[in-house]
Amino acid sequence: MKILVTGANGFVGKNLIAELKNKGYNDVFPYTKESDPSLLEVYTKECDFVFHLAGVNRPKEESEFMEGNFGFTSQLLGLLKKHRNIAPVLITSSIQAEIDNPYGRSKKAGEDLLFNHYYETDAKVYVYRLPNLFGKWSKPNYNTVVATFCNNIAREIDVQINNPDADLNLCYIDDVLEEFIKALEGRPTVQDDFCVVPVTHNIKLGDLADLIKSFKESRTNLSLPNMEDALTKKLYSTYLSFLPEDQFSYDLTMNSDHRGSFTEFLRTPERGQVSVNVSKPGITKGNHWHHTKNEKFLVVSGEGLIRFRKIDSDEFIEYKVNGESLRVVDIPTGYTHSIVNVGENDLVTVMWANECFDPEKPDTYFVEV
Repeated sequence: MKILVTGANGFVGKNLIAELKNKGYNDVFPYTKESDPSLLEVYTKECDFVFHLAGVNRPKEESEFMEGNFGFTSQLLGLLKKHRNIAPVLITSSIQAEIDNPYGRSKKAGEDLLFNHYYETDAKVYVYRLPNLFGKWSKPNYNTVVATFCNNIAREIDVQINNPDADLNLCYIDDVLEEFIKALEGRPTVQDDFCVVPVTHNIKLGDLADLIKSFKESRTNLSLPNMEDALTKKLYSTYLSFLPEDQFSYDLTMNSDHRGSFTEFLRTPERGQVSVNVSKPGITKGNHWHHTKNEKFLVVSGEGLIRFRKIDSDEFIEYKVNGESLRVVDIPTGYTHSIVNVGENDLVTVMWANECFDPEKPDTYFVEV
């Protein structure tokens, strides 16, 4: 299948072309405002499907709205008619098409052209009135507040919030792409003559800023965002795509002494915390038990011996572990336990606890195994 994508260098276009290739659609005709105009003649003759993503939303002159959103659409459809090509056409419009302003009127005019194209040629048409989009490769300080907030907060630049209670209706680029692929395959989601992206998210402007600020703070407080919340998960992925390229990494605090070190890696209020424990040869750590706190130990380097004893018993239980054969050991409640480095090199253990450490309620009682 030969697929024409106008606006190929834009936010949606870049993401779409990448996903088309992921799905095995390799015969793509990318068309941009920098392309040789003669290519459009060739592409409209040969294409089997059209993603018409090109448009104008930040012109220097108001007249450019109609020229870009109506004029180019008219040219595109005229060439398809000229070549008697009834390939389906998908156009990205805007929820502002319902608003009487220069941009909205130009988008509505483009929609009307497409519907007339359907009436005249019987070609399938798909009109998507998209809300505020966000995701990787979007442009800050342009037309998406999410990109601006992510970019600025990642760089410690103040963000301006005039009305924190303003409601936003957001749509994630991957959800848009999923719907576009469905349309390409002839099964779009249709509502009231328009195609829609079923998954959208609502959030207040102030809450959006606070959430994105929490992503930056997570590098110091080590708290993972709530990935069960779909919007949070998508916003966090977007935020990471805006990190300065020299700031992908960050340091952790290593609590070190003669025995080795203990370093907290991640924590969540509902999933506990993950830490990395390093023990020097011959060192024993632990010798304590818990009422409710439970853990999982995974030795990833070195050789260790994990020992258990139920606190009201004299019977010992031992598990030999090493980094050559990854094996998780559960640490049950009511058993005092220890881990001993029995090798010649550092013993490195990844430890998960079902709750984050609370110095006011440590639930840790020291008893020799």
